[in-house]
Amino acid sequence: MVPAGIIQAVNPPAAKNPSIAPMKIAVAINPEASFGRRRSAGHQAAEYIRAAGWDVVVLEAENYDALRRSVDRTLETGVEALVVVGGDGMVHLGVNALAGLDFPLGIVPAGTGNDVARLLALPLNDTAAACRRLLLALEAGGRRIDAGRVTAGGETTYFAGVLSAGFDAAVNERANSWSWPRGRSRYNLAMLRELGSFRRITYSVTADGVLWSQPALLISVANGQFIGGGMKITPEAVPDDGWLDMFVVKPLSRLRFLGVFPKVFAGKHTSHPAVEIMRVRKVRLEADGVVAYADGERIGPLPVEVEVVPAGLRVLA
Repeated sequence: MVPAGIIQAVNPPAAKNPSIAPMKIAVAINPEASFGRRRSAGHQAAEYIRAAGWDVVVLEAENYDALRRSVDRTLETGVEALVVVGGDGMVHLGVNALAGLDFPLGIVPAGTGNDVARLLALPLNDTAAACRRLLLALEAGGRRIDAGRVTAGGETTYFAGVLSAGFDAAVNERANSWSWPRGRSRYNLAMLRELGSFRRITYSVTADGVLWSQPALLISVANGQFIGGGMKITPEAVPDDGWLDMFVVKPLSRLRFLGVFPKVFAGKHTSHPAVEIMRVRKVRLEADGVVAYADGERIGPLPVEVEVVPAGLRVLA
C-alpha cells in the first residue's frame, strides 16, 4: 500500500510554486480499451495526474490514425511526457510516436493483453497505482529500454515487446477479429480454432549474418517476455541488454503442441526439444503466406527485417 500523502511526494517542482506554470503531460486515451470495460480509466488517469500538479493535455480521437496525428502535433508543442491509457495497441502507438525523440513514455494499462505493462512490472487493473508509479518514475527520470525496429514493405515500425510471425500471429489475427470473449480466453479459443487448419512453415532465416532454412510452427522475435495476455514465451528476455530473443517452435503434432501450450504461461516450456531460443541483434524472416504482428498490431506479410535499437526508448517504469 502506498502511504498517505504520496500525491504530495510526487508533485513536480512547478506545483510547489504558484508563480510557475505547471509542466505538461499528454495523456492519450483509447476509448475502446478492453472493449469498453475500462473506458473511464483514461479520464481517471488524467484527473489523478492533474491532481498531482501537472498540466494535462487529454488526447482523444475517433480512431487510431486520428489519435496518432493528434499525438504527433502535441509532441511538437513540447510536453514532459506522453502517457498512453489502453492496451498494447496504445503502447505501440506511443512507441512509434516517440521513435527518435527523447520524451518518456508512461503506460496506464487498460487493455486486454497488457503484455508490455507486464514486461515493465506495472500495476494492472489499478489506474491510481499505475499513475503513482509513472509519476514517481518521472521524478527519477525513468529508465531506458531497448526497442525493436521492423522494416517491412519499405516501411519502418518500432515495438517494445514481441514480434510474431507464424502460428501465434495467425491466432492474433483471428482473435483481433472477435469482440468476444474478453481477456486471455479470447486468445486461447482463437488458438484452438486456428490449430485445426494450421500447417508447418518453412522459413528462410538470416540471423546476424547466418542464413538457414527453418521448418517451424512459429518464430517470434522478442524484446520482452510476454505475448497473448501473459504467455511467458521468452522467460529470460531482458528489455535493456542490447539483444533480442528469437523464439522458435519446431513442427509438432496437434496433440504434442497442446501438451506444451499450458507450460508457456509459467515459462516452463523452454526445455522441450521442439523449442529453441537464441539471442540475436538483427534477423530477417522470409516465408510465403505469413503475416507479422508486433505488440499485437498488424505489420504485414513477410519478409521482415528486425533489429534491436539499444536504449531506444525511455519509459516511466
